[in-house]
Amino acid sequence: MMWAGRFALICSVAVLAGCGPTGEDELRQWMTEQRATTKPRVTPLTEPKKFLPQAYTQEGGVEPFNQTKLTQALKRDSVQVASNATLIAPEMARRKEPLEAYPLDAMVMVGSLNKTGTPTALLKIDNLLYQVRVGNYLGQNYGKITKISETSIQLREIVQDATGDWIERTASLDLQEGKK
Repeated sequence: MMWAGRFALICSVAVLAGCGPTGEDELRQWMTEQRATTKPRVTPLTEPKKFLPQAYTQEGGVEPFNQTKLTQALKRDSVQVASNATLIAPEMARRKEPLEAYPLDAMVMVGSLNKTGTPTALLKIDNLLYQVRVGNYLGQNYGKITKISETSIQLREIVQDATGDWIERTASLDLQEGKK
């Protein structure tokens, strides 16, 4: 019975402790004081600039439908299309190599060696190793290997720029040591 009495005493002390002040009243008082003393700072918006419409005047302007200007623009475009065609035409005519099916960011250079004096790079793609040499093609942008060093592969790619013209650019794959 002594054990039951102690248990009842402990329970009553716990209940009385729960009825005491919890600090919530102090928190509410502090929040009320902060709301009363804090004022929001709103910066006023600047006045919008006045729009002044301009009248259209033809004086000194170029006529948009001038025949000579139109023929010059068409000639310039046709010359540019011809130069673009000479850049991409050989790439379209040749047979694609297997490593052109993968993007460059899926390839990892893991080593290099010299096979009979020819620099050769080792590429890892989808857990398979491939040997590539200067003149091989890589990537999806007609990338032709131009140089292989111990630490990198240099490529010449043919890509379209923002205007749709075909241009050459250089790219490289660097040796990734410790990549698995």
